[in-house]
Amino acid sequence: MYKQHYSDALKLGQKEFRRCTAAGQYPYLPTLDGFLQSEHIPQGIDLGTIQIPLAFVVGTRTQGRTQAFARNFMPLMPEASEFATKWEALCQSHLEDGIRDPVLCYEYLNRYYVEEGNKRVSVLRFFGAETIYAHVIRVMPQDAQEHQVYYEYLDFYKLSRINYVEFSRPGSYARLQQLMGKGPAEPWTDDDRTGFAVAWYSFRQAYDAQGGEQLDTTVGDAMLAYMEVYGYQDLRQKTPAEIKKSITQVWEEFTLQQEREPIDVKLEPEDKPAGNILAKVLPKAEPKTMKVAFIHDKNPALSGWTYGHELGREHIQRVFDGKLETAAYFNALDHDPGEVIEQAIADGNTVLFTTSPRLLNASLRAAVYHPKVTILNCSLNMSHRYIRTYYARMYEAKFIAGVIAGTLAGTDNVGYICDYPIFGQVAGINAFALGVQSTNPRAKVYLEWSSVGGVEDATRRLTDRGIRLISSQDLARLRDNGHAPFGLSIVDGDTLVNLARPVWQWGVYYESILRSIRDKSFQSQYAESSKALNYYWGMSAGVVEMRYSEKLPAVTRKMAGLLERAIRTGLCEPFRGPLYDQDSRRIIGENQALRAEQIIDMSWLNENIAGSIPAYDQLNDTGKATVGIVGVMTSKRPD
Repeated sequence: MYKQHYSDALKLGQKEFRRCTAAGQYPYLPTLDGFLQSEHIPQGIDLGTIQIPLAFVVGTRTQGRTQAFARNFMPLMPEASEFATKWEALCQSHLEDGIRDPVLCYEYLNRYYVEEGNKRVSVLRFFGAETIYAHVIRVMPQDAQEHQVYYEYLDFYKLSRINYVEFSRPGSYARLQQLMGKGPAEPWTDDDRTGFAVAWYSFRQAYDAQGGEQLDTTVGDAMLAYMEVYGYQDLRQKTPAEIKKSITQVWEEFTLQQEREPIDVKLEPEDKPAGNILAKVLPKAEPKTMKVAFIHDKNPALSGWTYGHELGREHIQRVFDGKLETAAYFNALDHDPGEVIEQAIADGNTVLFTTSPRLLNASLRAAVYHPKVTILNCSLNMSHRYIRTYYARMYEAKFIAGVIAGTLAGTDNVGYICDYPIFGQVAGINAFALGVQSTNPRAKVYLEWSSVGGVEDATRRLTDRGIRLISSQDLARLRDNGHAPFGLSIVDGDTLVNLARPVWQWGVYYESILRSIRDKSFQSQYAESSKALNYYWGMSAGVVEMRYSEKLPAVTRKMAGLLERAIRTGLCEPFRGPLYDQDSRRIIGENQALRAEQIIDMSWLNENIAGSIPAYDQLNDTGKATVGIVGVMTSKRPD
């Protein structure tokens, strides 16, 4: 019997050898010494004896016996060899008593290279074992920045002791921690590990059964995409058959993970298609009245953000003049946001705008359940196929505000108050700082956060430094004694003089999107792209403007107007180099400009900024909830 097992294993090894040879791949086991300088290996960290996934055991420490195995750890030595006899003896031991002695491995970038115990690995691989006990020595890579995902894995492993989940993109381990309901630095319990292992293997089995092994992505990437839609508890509670059905519903989320750059950022509205000649001659059928819903996390009486979107809704109601109906649903987070969205759909709305990043997960889930309903979420840098996101390039307005502030500051420094460290907001901070730097190179920009202690405390921290010229929130916020400061203002005690303020033209945004839905170009964009679609429009699309106070000197207003026109026509790019961060590290060189994706992903601060991006634990509850979904990397990670 044991000889037959070896014969079968040998055939698997020979088959793998032929496959690798035909594909031009090295057919034997790779060695750690083959690509890592041997003097680094003895300096490893001893992890003791732990259970490791056999799928991650990929090679040997040294050349030694490596050519006795094919790349899949199946044997290549003849059946009459001494090697075969020892393999068969181990096979017998495994079937009768179990292989108990741990192997000795070196771990490098979450892959394991065997120094002692190659045949034990081979036998267990042949019988389909999932794990093996190993005494592990970890070898650290020399370049932490180059291996960012691996270093995030190390942080995650300290908390979870989970070593069988791997991701391909930065931020995924922190996101898994959050979807598990854990704080950034909260350790896992034994029950957490057991429950997750059950969910993991159930998902992997269903995913592989649907053809997941054919995708060029990790099981971890796919499971995270699944949890983004359905949640972790859903995965725990579903049967394998139900998981399989759910996987089918969100398959495009998995295929999206294969894209090296999964997001297609649309910087301008799409041109309306010309159409064919016949369509111009024949009379057009009047489109059916469209019902459009706006789902808000707050209400316009207390939230300037919601009020701005409501102005946008009123704009499209006027512009389309009876050709569409709109409805608004407020305070969605006071209830189950998913139920609010379901109610909007039940009310007959076929297009939904959810106006807060905190409504993203509920929006995504509803889009999967209702594929005929168009759902867009107001957020940035989200890679989902079933919904689109939209946001405005407010950094363009912030750059102009910074130019004005630098012009007026003289020998003083200026202040900047930001809400949350999320995608898009860091770009606004840096654009303002670059604007200040362009007209006042000696001035510093002192950065504070309203999500750390509130906007009034943030303002006080700046004025206590003698700073009077402050760029605050983009929108007015109601408070007991009136409005909190917003835009670029001079603050002197209780006196506040607004000089310039950015304006979000949501009505223009919504009008353009709805026209594209009516003329079908919106739908064709989805068919033409395999990526997630993010709209990131700015001044050139008319969705961002600046308003200036008459108290601003006329010559300054003129200069600002010229800058607006230059940005609108592409003659002025705020993020054109050279650019340097706070550590004097060059971000980009002379006459180079950052790409849209680099602007969105910013987690660095410009060299003239005094301040930092707050850690997750420093934020208020709303800040944590928002950052958990669309936060920049430095704020998602624990101290």
